[in-house]
Amino acid sequence: MGLHWRNRNYVGTHFGGSLYSMIDPFLMLMFLKNLGRDYVVWDKAATIRFKTPGRGTVFARFRLTEDDIKAVRVAVERDVRAQPTFTVAITNSRGQLAAEEEKVLSIKKKAVA
Repeated sequence: MGLHWRNRNYVGTHFGGSLYSMIDPFLMLMFLKNLGRDYVVWDKAATIRFKTPGRGTVFARFRLTEDDIKAVRVAVERDVRAQPTFTVAITNSRGQLAAEEEKVLSIKKKAVA
């Protein structure tokens, strides 16, 4: 995400809400796509920790492994609901950590009608 007047705060760095919003939907969408229509996926909680001022363009990389998907399927079968936690780093163009966001999801199977 580039730094523009729309997402710049009073001191000229990325607004914290913009940093959060660039991450918000992706883990939920990734699980929805990978688990299929039999599952319900919601965001449960999020925490963002600011490390250095976000200046210039910032980046986030999302990674969901087969092991992550398998662990959720196993947890749902065992416990009815899985609540996996993921940490996503937001870095600048030099690779410096600007913020870390921790996301907790809530995943269960859809109720049979």
